[in-house]
Amino acid sequence: MKLVQRASIVTAGRMAAFRGISDLAATPEKASDYLVPLLNFAADHIPHSKHQETPLYILCTAGMRILPENQQNAILEDLRTDIPLNFDFLFADSHAEVISGKQEGVYAWIGINFVLGRFDHISDGEGSVVEVNLPGNEAQAAVIRKRTTGVLDMGGVSTQIAYEVPKTVSFASSQQEEVAKNLLAEFNLGCDTHHTEHVYRVYVTTFLGFGGNAARKRYEEHVLRKIALTNRLLGQKTGMTQDIPYLDPCLPVDIRDEIHEGGRTVFLRGLGDFDGCRQTIRPFLNKTNQTSTSLSGVYQPPVDYQNSEFYGFSEFYYCTEDVLRMGGDYDVAKFTKAAKDYCATKWTILKERFDRGLYSRHADLHRLKYQCFKSAWMYEVLHRGFSFPVNYTSLKTAQLVYDKEVQWTLGAILHRTRYLPLRDIQLDNFKGNHAHWRGFSFVYNHYLFFGCFLVVLLSILLYLLRLRRIHRRIPHSTWIGDAGLPSMPQVA
Repeated sequence: MKLVQRASIVTAGRMAAFRGISDLAATPEKASDYLVPLLNFAADHIPHSKHQETPLYILCTAGMRILPENQQNAILEDLRTDIPLNFDFLFADSHAEVISGKQEGVYAWIGINFVLGRFDHISDGEGSVVEVNLPGNEAQAAVIRKRTTGVLDMGGVSTQIAYEVPKTVSFASSQQEEVAKNLLAEFNLGCDTHHTEHVYRVYVTTFLGFGGNAARKRYEEHVLRKIALTNRLLGQKTGMTQDIPYLDPCLPVDIRDEIHEGGRTVFLRGLGDFDGCRQTIRPFLNKTNQTSTSLSGVYQPPVDYQNSEFYGFSEFYYCTEDVLRMGGDYDVAKFTKAAKDYCATKWTILKERFDRGLYSRHADLHRLKYQCFKSAWMYEVLHRGFSFPVNYTSLKTAQLVYDKEVQWTLGAILHRTRYLPLRDIQLDNFKGNHAHWRGFSFVYNHYLFFGCFLVVLLSILLYLLRLRRIHRRIPHSTWIGDAGLPSMPQVA
């Protein structure tokens, strides 16, 4: 959770030391109770006098996205109803929502570029700049500004890429254009909507099933099918016993492993062939022959590799650092050599090095066992899936930036509160959405009505009294009837 006085945000999809809020799908009425410790933390660290002007956002991610819509709505409704009863933060109904993978990717991109200072104005003669055709204003002169950095992120289940597209993109067909619109996000990070020089066009997409663990699972399913077919056609028993194991090119030399599926066990022995592993897993990329596509044939706009920079997080960092100790500036030649050497090393030697503490403290036996496979998978995703040149030198793998972990929540706060300094925030608009303000507004409106009624009544009475005083001062003969009009003078 990232908390600042300007805004507070709760990431309700997955939080360290807490279960995911999606686990409350069967008991949505407990959702607000679940967040109380986090909100108490926010309340204690933000001055109480600032609570009513501090926006609170509750943004749910992957865990909530996989729930049925009715279960999502039940959880969100409990949050929207109960939290305003116990906390005075600026909290509208729209502040609690399930965000898309695209939004999460955009927020991650904003967060890393903010920390790196890529949204700052450039100085004369400053390097690392790009010429940008602003979305919607392509006919106008291009804007020169700092080059932003792209983001690569590989988790256990999915892989994500996000980067700015500074130039206007042309499409081969209307169908490709329609697909691209769903993958391109355009937003303004200026202080107000008129600061169009801070409009960004970012390509972001998430590939489910392309994370390191999910890829290994698909690979093992492929191995099972291959073994079953080969044994049936050739009458063999490969993998059925430890004496006749399947030789797995993606495991270190001589390591023993097993695959358990459907009540049966298949036995593997490592072959340690990095290049052979790459060739075996390459079809899992579902890469097409079109130059403008990436994984699974998904559209990908061109990248100016000569003037670009990327940061690789999660598996990109773990894969280069935990065992190979090469985190930081990515060098494909050094990485490939280190990966080949690791795969070709006997498991007994690798295990001995591990016992001596020669690897990162974050490395465990699971990492050692599948480091060869994940090295090959990372290489294929980067260089074949996303088409990064093998001589690309502007990729940094990292876990921290300036000694701080950069989370998408930072980008979410920046994006959602970017106009607040210039906005006339109408607190009553937010309070009207809260249960404890509804009662106040109801009483307040009735007092206002009666007050206005008394003012009008008093005004009428004062007016009538004034007429009465005037009527008494003027002689009665000078008035004609009830019309109150003066009589005409008589001429002799």
